[in-house]
Amino acid sequence: MKKISDSGQAPVSELNERSREIFRLIVDNYVRTGDPVGSRTLAKQIEDNLSPASVRNVMADLQDVGLLYAPHTSSGRLPTEAGLRLFVDGLLELGPLTKEDRAQIEGSCRASGRSSSEIFEEATEMLSGLSHCASLVMAPKTERALKHVEFVHLGGTRALVIMVADNGLVENRIIEIPLGMMPSTLIEAGNYLNARLAGRTLGESRDKILEEIREHKTQLDDISARVVEAGVATWGGAAGEPHLIVRGQSKLLEDVTVIEDLERIRTLLETLETRESLTGLLQSAQDAEGVQIFIGSENNLFSLSGCSMIVKPFSNDKQQIVGAIGIVGPTRINYARIIPMVDYTAQLVGRLLA
Repeated sequence: MKKISDSGQAPVSELNERSREIFRLIVDNYVRTGDPVGSRTLAKQIEDNLSPASVRNVMADLQDVGLLYAPHTSSGRLPTEAGLRLFVDGLLELGPLTKEDRAQIEGSCRASGRSSSEIFEEATEMLSGLSHCASLVMAPKTERALKHVEFVHLGGTRALVIMVADNGLVENRIIEIPLGMMPSTLIEAGNYLNARLAGRTLGESRDKILEEIREHKTQLDDISARVVEAGVATWGGAAGEPHLIVRGQSKLLEDVTVIEDLERIRTLLETLETRESLTGLLQSAQDAEGVQIFIGSENNLFSLSGCSMIVKPFSNDKQQIVGAIGIVGPTRINYARIIPMVDYTAQLVGRLLA
């Protein structure tokens, strides 16, 4: 068994063995049921013969240092976010993946003949299914060699740029064009790009095309050149954007028992739609090695929804970090099972990309 290293929170060493055991049991009950646990229940679970009164004293001490709280005056106790952080960093024991989990991860990701985008899709679907949480991956937006480019007038001052990749994938962008442009101008612009892009990615040809236009090395007239430049610039702006996939949002509603949980999940679902903020969080996770764990308000993005995020970056064949994969769920997720799951999935996705 290995333990996650201490992250600088209130040190575990300050808790005696009895306090550690009671605190661990409270967190275990919370992860399993989501319910507060009282002293009588804990007294029955502890191997030492402690009275409920003795357990209550320990619980009061843990509450005084900010590791537990009482959701209601006469209820049992639940771990605070600081308590969960202490547990994850200092007390959580991580075991190996089960054979079943490992087989399912490998089976989903290793199917032959799949593109990188299909690997990402399968990995997120699989993680969501195994963890019963929402899963997400941020991957580099890959550029495919192009087969055909076409401009279609939409009326007024707008035109549609259609790009067909060599794998048949079609993507569209809308650009602004001068009012009253002749159809022959759009045809000329498309022919020009097809002659220079066919069989290449836009990234491989973009600089050369723009240089030709700037230095007037083309046979294009000024209006056609403006159309080509607008099309290349529009497409180029999207080429480097990371690709974010989010799956399994409905899983978050499967284990909701009280109205407070439902409201938090609703807030979380809204957060998962904030793709720009999610992308920023995942990009920050790429800057650190290993599995990253965000609990509740430790990150502003999740401060209202009371959830946790477990994420790990993955690398390409040059050992460069190119993306991150992970899960988002309630703070009472099964950390001991899910952390190794995310870790192994990220390693496997990296190997497959290589």
